[in-house]
Amino acid sequence: MDEEQYNSQIEKMANLLTTDGVSMDEQDPQKLQKYRDHIMTDCNMSEDNALKLVYEALLYLKLKNSEGSDPIQKGDQFGAGFS
Repeated sequence: MDEEQYNSQIEKMANLLTTDGVSMDEQDPQKLQKYRDHIMTDCNMSEDNALKLVYEALLYLKLKNSEGSDPIQKGDQFGAGFS
């Protein structure tokens, strides 16, 4: 799968997660099993790669819905000390 197809799958998964009301902070593999299985079937991916794609979709949603904060200016909120 090339990068464009992979990114498309991330967007599709993000839309599905949003439609199902899954929290962007969800980390429980059992709760995400449905989505992992969906990717494994649709994209013929291994279990690990499919779960990675689901987590990337969650990260995509988190970044998409962020307030647009600049992490360098607000580094302390991210646990980083930028100088």
